[in-house]
Amino acid sequence: MLRGDVGLAEDLAQDALVSALETWPQAGVPDNPGAWLMSTARNRAIDRLRHRQLAERKQEALAIEIEEHLNMSIPAPDAGLDEVIGDDLLRLVFTACHPLLSTEARVALTLRLLGGLSTDEIARAFLVSESTIAQRIVRAKRSLAEARVPFEVPRGAELAVRLGSVLEVVYLIFNEGYSATAGEEWMRPALCEDALRLGRILSGLAPREPEVHGLVALMEIQASRLRARTRANGEPILLLDQDRSRWDQLLIRRGLAALKRAESLGGALGPYALQAAIAACHARARTAADTDWVRITAIYDALAQLRPSPVIELNRAVAVAMAFGPAAGLEIADRLIAEPQFANYHLLPAVRGDLLAKLGRRAEAVAEFERAASLTRNLRERDLLLERAANVIRAL
Repeated sequence: MLRGDVGLAEDLAQDALVSALETWPQAGVPDNPGAWLMSTARNRAIDRLRHRQLAERKQEALAIEIEEHLNMSIPAPDAGLDEVIGDDLLRLVFTACHPLLSTEARVALTLRLLGGLSTDEIARAFLVSESTIAQRIVRAKRSLAEARVPFEVPRGAELAVRLGSVLEVVYLIFNEGYSATAGEEWMRPALCEDALRLGRILSGLAPREPEVHGLVALMEIQASRLRARTRANGEPILLLDQDRSRWDQLLIRRGLAALKRAESLGGALGPYALQAAIAACHARARTAADTDWVRITAIYDALAQLRPSPVIELNRAVAVAMAFGPAAGLEIADRLIAEPQFANYHLLPAVRGDLLAKLGRRAEAVAEFERAASLTRNLRERDLLLERAANVIRAL
């Protein structure tokens, strides 16, 4: 009766988290928090079933129903499952990425249920409207419920089928942590840590999959910059202005080692490994001036051919501008203005503002920075963009 009800599973998970917030401050965090949460959620599921059966006056069937659904509604943290996937959250991510759903629906549903992201944050990640994501999630829940899909851990070949969706979920969780959609802080480091932990576990589960190592490499290198990305007051610091002595060298070494593993497995590099190769170019440069922008541009060219995307084109525009001059980069960025996905995307006017300023077209640059500031809902980023506009005005 509870089996396959994704909406109910979400309610139970939230109830368990509320219970943890009420209990752990007094009793202390348990040795196995994941098992505690799963057990609490399972007990809540049993309570709901009990009330439902009592309301229907089926008391004689109550014990049978509880036994039947005890291990179907929510996966229990038993030793057998730990041998397959040794992390409760990752097991649930694999479960939600069911092949019954489209790739977009799997990722959206998993991010909403398990990644801690709001519908708005997911919409930003996909560059679509919030209503589109909301409808996608509702349809995904309905599809799983109608198909009576059990909450179970995939094994063997099924794990491989769902791996691509799982990688995308982990990647998007990391990105939201690295650059928060909204709020008073520019970053949400806890999300980066969660994504890194899941990625490292995945690399052990799928040691022969280059893209798993590519994603881990990308996240390790990006995470190495977290301490250098803000000042003491939380003000953002852009990449070229960062104190590279504050970059975490251990994470960089881990990332470069993961990239080497991806490359050693043979074949053409995938999107995550290519992005990791770009991050590695920055990590290897001792100063911003030492950055090999020509190589970065070449990697972006390969990435754009492999996975065409307006966002990749925008990033490529920045690389081209650094390698061959702002006019060349602006030519690419200008072609993106008509892209529907960029109608409310603040980074396009931010990039154009920077390139226009470098070309001496200061009035246009100010307008672009101000437009970018009006589109972002992250307060730190808004202040940074307005400051950049003010700097250009002072130079007029």
